[in-house]
Amino acid sequence: MREEPLLTVAPTSIRSVAELYAVAFHQAQRAVRHYGTPGKNIGKSSQALRPVFDSLASREQARADALRDACIEACGSPPDPQHLPAAFVDLVPAQEVADISMSDLSTPYTVWALAVRQRQRAFIYWTYVAALATDAAVRDAAERLARDALSDGNVLRRERRRAWQSEHASGEQRGDRDASAALLESLLRRDVIAWSRTLPPAQRTQLLQAGALAQQAYEDDPAEDIPTPSADDIDSVRERALRRAEQLSSVYLDEADKAIDQGSLELAQKFAAQSIVRLAELRAAAQFAP
Repeated sequence: MREEPLLTVAPTSIRSVAELYAVAFHQAQRAVRHYGTPGKNIGKSSQALRPVFDSLASREQARADALRDACIEACGSPPDPQHLPAAFVDLVPAQEVADISMSDLSTPYTVWALAVRQRQRAFIYWTYVAALATDAAVRDAAERLARDALSDGNVLRRERRRAWQSEHASGEQRGDRDASAALLESLLRRDVIAWSRTLPPAQRTQLLQAGALAQQAYEDDPAEDIPTPSADDIDSVRERALRRAEQLSSVYLDEADKAIDQGSLELAQKFAAQSIVRLAELRAAAQFAP
């Protein structure tokens, strides 16, 4: 399990398709700059990293070009930086790239792993935006960008795997993450049920549905052994539920990284997408808690 979340700042709500393309285009342009800088300045001791950074910069440039064209088609004009929101999430932080490019321990595998992490971050970001969107066009566009990030991530994982195989003996060890996910799901379920018991009936039903994965719900399984939190305890219950929901998103993304076949990969990615939507809905519910 990751020790820190991929996104340290939750995305703000995007209000229009023009704003969405402005954000996506700006993210891609920054990624081009951040991947391109070490590609130009890497020292002789790290020459093996240069073609990887160059490849990533080219991929991001192609993404920026495609986003510009899509914005012109959808909005009649290219992405406008005036539409950028005040809070901007950088999907490829310059410091992460610098740490790898300047380290004598870095290898091509390390750079490909960074790229995979970036596309995972994009997947989380756009899935979150889609979950928060009130405009159907924004939601549809965000979902497309999330699917694109998922597809890109799969391609980059293959490159990362090839790099690993060239640097190490083949073979991967799989941790007992299934058990971790099952335990966290059970604990989260108890927290959500406890939280729901402090709410009016309509809000209770909505929270229980938000707290479950996909169509699974537990209104008919109230778990009578779960006590109703006191007024002094409810804040800690909510915070614990949000923390566990975020942990589960990381667990499922890690499962996708460790998948050894297509079926396992698709299942883990499905659960990751659902858990990110769940996290967004639980956070929204917590904001309006009494």
